[in-house]
Amino acid sequence: MPHSARVYDWWLGGKDNFAVDRQVGAAMIDAIPTLRTMAAENRRFVHRVARHLVTDAGIRQFLDIGTGIPTRPNLHDIAQSLAPETRVVYVDNDPIVLAHARALMDSTPAGRSEYIHADLREPARILADPTLTGTLDLTRPVALTLIAILMLLPDADDPAGLIRELADALPAGSYLAITHPTADFNPTEMAAAVGAATGSGMTLVPRSKDEVARLFDGWELVEPGIVPVRAWRPEEPPTDPESAYYWAGLARKP
Repeated sequence: MPHSARVYDWWLGGKDNFAVDRQVGAAMIDAIPTLRTMAAENRRFVHRVARHLVTDAGIRQFLDIGTGIPTRPNLHDIAQSLAPETRVVYVDNDPIVLAHARALMDSTPAGRSEYIHADLREPARILADPTLTGTLDLTRPVALTLIAILMLLPDADDPAGLIRELADALPAGSYLAITHPTADFNPTEMAAAVGAATGSGMTLVPRSKDEVARLFDGWELVEPGIVPVRAWRPEEPPTDPESAYYWAGLARKP
């Protein structure tokens, strides 16, 4: 069966994928020719948001769920280059991700970088995992990052409810970062991509800006709010911010 992490790896030019992943990835590129660029834009958002959280918000702890196959620089590479004591726990449910995480997710001596093999649909299990409780101090602010992962959950899985369960375990001053694909910018291409994914047994649920905003309920959005992923605090203003069909946002827990 294809897996989203391996399809994403192929889009980014990686080699840790199977023929079935490449077939699905290619079918989705037929639907949306700029998908490789969109995948890269998500990675750039991770780097920008990590720099902001460490430098401007003073965050030293990250919980990244839906990690995907490591592609350097990883979140912890960026964060620890700015604050070596930063601690990061990655979560994913693909054994291939686990194998690469163990090989590549080294840490600075002052910080830690750990990996949990678990599923976003089991937040209680994630929060109770000894690796998490031994790495992160949940009495201090944590940045929860959900990058291009919530699209894999149908509404029946209640993604907003899963976020609330995770948020309840985090103290005030924590942050939530989300990117999410949308049909708002090009309904025709996104519908074709959804068809290619679901026809291969994968789930792909694009959501509107209002639906993404509801995922941030109870959090205070950080400027510039929920915007196209290319427009979230870019190094240079993008000429066509809606060319990557993702919403992105960062919010703080009051």
